[in-house]
Amino acid sequence: MANVSIDNLADAIVSAVREYTEEVSEAIEAKAEEVAEAIRETAAQDAPERTGAYKKGFKVTRQKFADGRVRFVVWNKKHYMRVHLLEFGHALRKGGRARAFPHLRPAYDRHVKELDEGIKRIIRNGGGR
Repeated sequence: MANVSIDNLADAIVSAVREYTEEVSEAIEAKAEEVAEAIRETAAQDAPERTGAYKKGFKVTRQKFADGRVRFVVWNKKHYMRVHLLEFGHALRKGGRARAFPHLRPAYDRHVKELDEGIKRIIRNGGGR
């Protein structure tokens, strides 16, 4: 890009911005996947253990949208209906409430700062980590 004629300057700028945007997008997606995996590990580690099947069910799913956005969802594949009941507690049949075992939200809160800082670093470095 050192020797660009004035006629091709606009094309060169557009090309450079497009390249920067693609590199930053790819790096942010990789960082988001890394943090989602860390959240999954922490949630599984902090989850209540009775038989161990609930802990093993946590997965990370990548959702890609038509407009290019990507979202990573941490969920329990086998016991997805149980997550809400354990996270927040629930009413019991005989009256009273079952105690809550918060594990997913604390894992998210612990790792979301890492994602924010990582995205800032990626943008500052132009796509580099």
